[in-house]
Amino acid sequence: MRFGIVILPDQPWSQGGDRWRRAESYGFDHAWTYDHLAWRTLADGPWYDAVSTLTAAALTTSRIRLGTLVANPNFRHPVTFSRQLMGLDDISGGRFTLGVGAGASALDPTILGDTPLAPRQLVSRLGEFVELLDKLLTTDHVSYDGEYFRAVDARTLPGCAQRPRLPFVVAANGPRSMRVAARFGKGWVTTGPKAEDAEGWWQGVAELAKRMDDILDESTMDRHLSLDACPVFSLSSVDYFAEATGRAAELGFTDVITHWPRESDWYAGSVDVLEEVVTSVMPRYR
Repeated sequence: MRFGIVILPDQPWSQGGDRWRRAESYGFDHAWTYDHLAWRTLADGPWYDAVSTLTAAALTTSRIRLGTLVANPNFRHPVTFSRQLMGLDDISGGRFTLGVGAGASALDPTILGDTPLAPRQLVSRLGEFVELLDKLLTTDHVSYDGEYFRAVDARTLPGCAQRPRLPFVVAANGPRSMRVAARFGKGWVTTGPKAEDAEGWWQGVAELAKRMDDILDESTMDRHLSLDACPVFSLSSVDYFAEATGRAAELGFTDVITHWPRESDWYAGSVDVLEEVVTSVMPRYR
């Protein structure tokens, strides 16, 4: 089992930078941040850009993998985004992973004056977004004419530090988006279903894991579970984190992802619990 942690971009770097350095020193395998213009009840508070945050994180760490959880097409175009991704991969020394999803957030498109898409349209746009990014990160002089995105002779040199390109981890809960993950992803990440309680959520996660088994058939890929989509915060206690990690392993997940505890609101918790998890739970899986 590998362990990841999400660090929200809700603090200026002078304060938030320490969390990224500590995540590496704690032994986490990967650290992520959200990629939104604004997010839920934190929309009226401080919020910083994902690419800038990850660039700073790359310069202040040396081992831990870094990524978006997840980038989305609501406010990004593959051509311009591919340049940023190549820059991040270069600056990090080949430690960048693109977490990418359909972009269901209601705030991002409306801030730009766009009408949010229906779920089926979101998945269709995701397919184009990922397909075009794959081309841009592996082939020079790319032209593409899709329903949602276009490119005309886009120059893409020098490519990624990682070859043939940086890895994609595709967020998917439905069969169509799961097929996008299976086609383009080195990994799959799921938040599980919406559920009223923890047991209902875990039952839904098990069903999704089985669905991915059926889609992949004999092939394999990394499987990431975002633990905090569950109604119970994974760092609510050391015992609960240990239980959640064990259940994820039993379902075939290779990676679990938690969130850095915040003082209030989303992911409210104690850094003391995080540090005890680091010393007493994570070493069991090394």
